[in-house]
Amino acid sequence: MAEQFALISVSNKSGVERVARALVEVGYRIISTGGTAAHLREHGVNVTSVSEITGFPEIMDGRVKTLHPRIHGALLARRDREDDLATMDDHNIPNIDVVVVNLYPFREVIARTGTKLADALENIDIGGPCMVRAAAKNFSAVSIITDPTDYDRFIATLATGGPDPSMRRELALKAFTHTARYDAAIAAYLGHTDDVPSSFAFVLETTESLRYGENPHQHAALYRVDDEPELGGFVQLHGKQLSYNNIIDLDAACALVDEFEQPAAAVIKHTNPAGCATAASVELAFERALACDPMSAFGGIITLNRALNRAVAEQISESFFEIVAAPSFDRGALEVLMKKKDLRLLTIPSVAEGARWTFRPTRLGWLGQTIDPPVTSERDALDVPTARAPSDDEWRDLNFAWRVCKHVKSNAIVLARDGASIGVGAGQMSRVDSVELAIRKTRGETVGSVLASDAFFPFRDGPDAAAAAGIRAIIQPGGSRRDEEVIAACDEHDIAMVFTGKRHFRH
Repeated sequence: MAEQFALISVSNKSGVERVARALVEVGYRIISTGGTAAHLREHGVNVTSVSEITGFPEIMDGRVKTLHPRIHGALLARRDREDDLATMDDHNIPNIDVVVVNLYPFREVIARTGTKLADALENIDIGGPCMVRAAAKNFSAVSIITDPTDYDRFIATLATGGPDPSMRRELALKAFTHTARYDAAIAAYLGHTDDVPSSFAFVLETTESLRYGENPHQHAALYRVDDEPELGGFVQLHGKQLSYNNIIDLDAACALVDEFEQPAAAVIKHTNPAGCATAASVELAFERALACDPMSAFGGIITLNRALNRAVAEQISESFFEIVAAPSFDRGALEVLMKKKDLRLLTIPSVAEGARWTFRPTRLGWLGQTIDPPVTSERDALDVPTARAPSDDEWRDLNFAWRVCKHVKSNAIVLARDGASIGVGAGQMSRVDSVELAIRKTRGETVGSVLASDAFFPFRDGPDAAAAAGIRAIIQPGGSRRDEEVIAACDEHDIAMVFTGKRHFRH
């Protein structure tokens, strides 16, 4: 039998000496490069350098070392082809059937503040991806290990001759995913030179299959990009598996409470707020959020931006909800809520900083846009076109309503008072219909409240309806051709109106 070789060349050297020792114990000869070879020798592993195999030195500061026919011929030779085996004999090509490779830390380098282009380019691995792909292509004969978490299970197979065909195929898939992610990170880095990058590249990996999609006849799964944590860093503490719709609603709910620094609670139903409130305590915030529309809240999702305590848990337990999510739960809260076996409880991770893009497939192509960042509504930056300016209390409620309105499906109207929503009109084709729906939802408690509209009023009918309900102040983007007509209507009704100059459509 021909001598067996294993090629080991890694950037992440954690635990690699264990693999090398295990391979040596079953008769393998180790081939390695530069830093990896030095690391293995320091741990007592006898190593043959790549240059001894290729007959050519590592050159250009290590840029070229494994790009050689004696390496790639060893990885790609088909063991069931006599002509390939003869070629190996003719050119003294070794029999390499184990490859342990992971790549230069490109993503870690570019994540550092102040990384220069030259440094990034030097951390683009060339030989590593070539070896990984060659070994993975030939997985019928070659085992390729790119992930240190696979070391132990690979070592366990050596006593019986190494991985079986199904495991080699699995490792090959993982290897191609590894190089795809790597190239995607490079493409993203080089492409992000303008406000609108020239290209995006990323790999979606299944984290779990879901029971079904939006409807039972649709297949669905949850995916993650690159090395994102499972569930995006959310931790499920209790309850059955999240559904497709649960995940969409949970994402919307968390985005809403992220708008607020003070204690806040939101109740979400079909991605729209059934209620939202801020208060001095999270208990009061939840109580007031639920009071906005308790009927619609039934079966909804609750999110808080503060730790959930027993007092809030007892309020929650009085009705039926699908999910409760908060940064943390105290022991008393868990004791109360875990009695409901179907209620899903999740902890919310910290909000990641930095601009992100969102994508949506359409029949015309993929749409991409940056996220709509948290609202800033400093009074000095806003325009008051009406004769009356808002009072201090009205300013506070307008600020709150504007933040909530951003998270309501357009056409969106939010009525608020004392830091809590009291009526929400969502997803209507006519803006005045959204106004009337929001008013109707308040059950006649609109006097003295404020109104937020996600886009401008095209006619005065919306403000007229608001005035008839006793609404005292309005916040909206402005920019309609009939702004003067809308302003005149507000002045007739002594309504204070604020123009933000920015709209928040949510389609």
